[in-house]
Amino acid sequence: MSGTPHARRTVLRAAALAPAAGLGLTACSSGGDGGSRSAPTAPVDLGASDEVKVGASKLYTDENVVVSRISEGEYKAFSTICTHAQCPINKLEGHKLICPCHGSQFDATNGKVLHEPAVKPLHELPVKVEKGKIVAGPEKA
Repeated sequence: MSGTPHARRTVLRAAALAPAAGLGLTACSSGGDGGSRSAPTAPVDLGASDEVKVGASKLYTDENVVVSRISEGEYKAFSTICTHAQCPINKLEGHKLICPCHGSQFDATNGKVLHEPAVKPLHELPVKVEKGKIVAGPEKA
């Protein structure tokens, strides 16, 4: 019986330290905010093209897309599904996308990784302006 309290203490200590050691990664399986975990599979209308000013980026969380307006007629679009654990990215600060699951960061203007753990850039999506609206995503097959 004398060994039981010591063993129990060890188990409780390990359970208390698990989150600090990175062992409580439940956000990976839930997608962080419970949103959709895929980029568009067909073109999606994102709204008026003038909503994204020259030199700015806009995050479309419902569609898992970020659009940056590089110049007057040039737009870039990227999937906002993190390449590390496929969590939907829901935070944009200027041109910096921040994944809620593990803190990976990406440049919204070119998709490049700014901060690991992700090592692959975001997937670029075709984007165009049609009738004053931004349309992003792959063409229908």
